[in-house]
Amino acid sequence: MKEHVVKAFDDSAEVKRRFARDHADRIVEVARLIGRAFKEGHKILLFGNGGSSTDASHIAAEFVGRYHRDRAPLPAIALGTDMATLTCIANDYDYAEIFARQVRAHGQKGDIAIAISTSGNSPNVLRGVEAAREIGLTTVGWTGGKGGKLASLVDHCFIVPSTVTARIQESHITLGHVLCELIEENVFAKAP
Repeated sequence: MKEHVVKAFDDSAEVKRRFARDHADRIVEVARLIGRAFKEGHKILLFGNGGSSTDASHIAAEFVGRYHRDRAPLPAIALGTDMATLTCIANDYDYAEIFARQVRAHGQKGDIAIAISTSGNSPNVLRGVEAAREIGLTTVGWTGGKGGKLASLVDHCFIVPSTVTARIQESHITLGHVLCELIEENVFAKAP
C-alpha cells in the first residue's frame, strides 16, 4: 500500500509539472486578463459539475474572501451553489440550462466566465459557455484529456495532460490557486 501512496503522489506531481510547462505563458496571460477585468469593475462567473463545482466554489471564495493578502473583496460568483436557483431552472427548463440561464442573469460584457469540466463535454457547461459568448463575456475553460468540445468553444483553454479525473482536478485547483496568487499580486501590487 505504501508504494501505491507514493505512486499516486508522484503521478499527481508529474501531471502538474507537465501542465505548468505547457501552460505557464497562458496562465500569466489569463491572470493579467482577469486582473484587468477586476480593475475595470467586472466579475468572474465560475461553473462546473460535481468536483468541478466545488473547485468553482473554492476559487470564488478565494477571490471574495482572500487568498494571501488582506485586501478588498473581488467579485466572483460560483453558479453551482444556489440550490433554489439550480432546481428551479432544472425543473422549469432543463438541467442543461442551469448555468446558461444564470450566466444570462448575472453576466455583463467585460465579465469572465470560467467553465470547468474534466471531460470537456458536460452539456450544461457547454451551454453556459455558449451563453457567455452570446453576451460578450471572455471565456476560459479548464479541462483534461484532449479537451473535449469545451476546448474549441472558449477563448482560453487549459487542458490537463491526463485522463484520470482525480489528476485533472488536482491540477485544476492548483491552477486556481496560482491564478489567485498572480491576480492578487497584479491587482493589489504597490506602485514603485
